[in-house]
Amino acid sequence: MMIEVQSIDTIKPSSPTPNHLPHHELSFLDQISPPIFMPLILFFLKDDLISNTERCETIKLALSEALTRFYPLAGRVKENRFVDCNDEGAHYVEARVRCRLSDILENPNPQLMNKLLPVKLHVVSELGMVVQVNLFDCGGLGISLCLSHKIADALSFFTFLNSWAAIARGDAYIISPCFDSASLFPPISISGYPGNSGITTGIITRRFVFEAASIAGLQAKYTNNDSRDRGPTRVEALSAFIWSRYVASTGKGSGDTTENKIYTLLHAVNLRTRMEPPLSERNFGNISRIAITIPSTDAIEGGRLHEIVNQVREAIRQVDAEYVRKLQQGDGHLNFLKERYAKVSKGEVIPFSCTSLCRFPMYEADFGWGKPAWVASATLPFKNVVVFLDTKSGDGIEAWCNFKEEDMACFEKDEELLSYVSPNSSVQI
Repeated sequence: MMIEVQSIDTIKPSSPTPNHLPHHELSFLDQISPPIFMPLILFFLKDDLISNTERCETIKLALSEALTRFYPLAGRVKENRFVDCNDEGAHYVEARVRCRLSDILENPNPQLMNKLLPVKLHVVSELGMVVQVNLFDCGGLGISLCLSHKIADALSFFTFLNSWAAIARGDAYIISPCFDSASLFPPISISGYPGNSGITTGIITRRFVFEAASIAGLQAKYTNNDSRDRGPTRVEALSAFIWSRYVASTGKGSGDTTENKIYTLLHAVNLRTRMEPPLSERNFGNISRIAITIPSTDAIEGGRLHEIVNQVREAIRQVDAEYVRKLQQGDGHLNFLKERYAKVSKGEVIPFSCTSLCRFPMYEADFGWGKPAWVASATLPFKNVVVFLDTKSGDGIEAWCNFKEEDMACFEKDEELLSYVSPNSSVQI
């Protein structure tokens, strides 16, 4: 897949940021977020009623207007303390992709997705966001959006994306974001904490598609029939299953020859609904944290798979209002992060992270020429990270697994894993 950059531009806000908003202060949760870009690629089929030249112009004009509302994204992150809201603008690239969009949809290859991004995800510098519009030979189009994790979490990502799309299609109502996260989670000195912890190279990404029937089968498998507790959600069942197959196929966990290793399963949790009083989706920034589970590897061998789900559920339940109050104090959580980083660095703790983008409105991003034919992730600069995305139909789930090469070689051949994975990986449009 050959990519030819046709133009590079900077998109500035349509109106200057008011003088009384020179800086956007980073919150404590922004400070401890990794310095990477969060990527998503939206693919759109050819539209006979509008040319790609016109589509690009609409995208740029709407982006300029969206940056007026989401003004920190047009600024520059300084010293991990604040965003200089100087209206320098968003980095914007247009590129020609020498293939047909159908080539990608018929045979999706996660390893190629990063070629459609304008930057390497771990090379953030001071930019708040970057965009690349990819123009395919067939007339199809792909919009690659990358937001700095220093400024936004997943919910904020979609708040911006769908506001941008709503402006492009001429909607009358556009959300007004609220940038006050630093008052909720005051910044502190994070000296001694490496912000780039966990960032690495040499990651292999594979995309596994689970259809509705397979997910239902896993939900049944991970249900404790002797309990009155509700059965696992789709994501609870899938994350427990993928983690257990990772442990089993790579020979880790209870079968590991190295003693005293702790295997953890992490889930990103939105804090907005867990605060007192709850926050709205308008609250922009990193307002999410990680629920950490230490699953029992013995439960895999013993067939007590529901125990893994129960442990995950309990860890997420503990991310409550009291947890948030302690988090707002900052220092205690920072000390925990430093201790955990030290253990991970020594190999004493083996993290495995799951991020679910399911039920987020990614397929609602209509810029005026219809909803995306497909929404894709990319290879992330972290090992042992799984991203869940809804299939376009909404009843299946794509699991984008990012592992080290030697672990992926074992995992992708695991027979039990493959018995639940759809043999047809093409995008159904």
